[in-house]
Amino acid sequence: MTIEDIKKRIEQDPRNKEYTDRGIPPVFQVSEKARLLVIGQAPGKKVEESLVPFNDKSGEKLISWMGINREIFYSEKVAILPMDFYYPGKGKTGDLPPRKFIAQEYHDEILGMMEDIQMTILVGSYSMKYYLKGRMEKNLTETVKNYENYLPEFFPIVHPSPLNFRWQRNNPWFEEEVVPELQKRVKTALGME
Repeated sequence: MTIEDIKKRIEQDPRNKEYTDRGIPPVFQVSEKARLLVIGQAPGKKVEESLVPFNDKSGEKLISWMGINREIFYSEKVAILPMDFYYPGKGKTGDLPPRKFIAQEYHDEILGMMEDIQMTILVGSYSMKYYLKGRMEKNLTETVKNYENYLPEFFPIVHPSPLNFRWQRNNPWFEEEVVPELQKRVKTALGME
């Protein structure tokens, strides 16, 4: 089984028909050589148009928080596996949540092909709830504040969306204390230290 085989199966899944009919492939970035995994929410509208994961303002912020450049972020050393491989659409207060079946039915198989992952960055509440299964603190803020409890396997962070500017303003400790540690751990995971 190869990544391409899995991709074909995702495209042929009837639940993804509306995307396949429009010529939109599943949007993720995986490599058997990946050392760092980023699990985000789902592609936004802009990413759906470019077909490049995190190719938007959120991605710019995430890359800067990680302390690397686009060249490294989009290299085979970094895997990007969203909770949904397609843009789920617009809701009342932002994008709709990722569809649950994608992570449930496809993640394990893809993760099994990447045996050299040193650390997984969980971006936002959807990935945290799924991967920390009952180990989260009382809310996202407390989970991010207590990121050390999930190391070395997971590093939970807030979503870098411009819509989260209020959270970032109200929680200056994140950029002051958590981001430098994230950068250090990213460099270690990528073998850059």
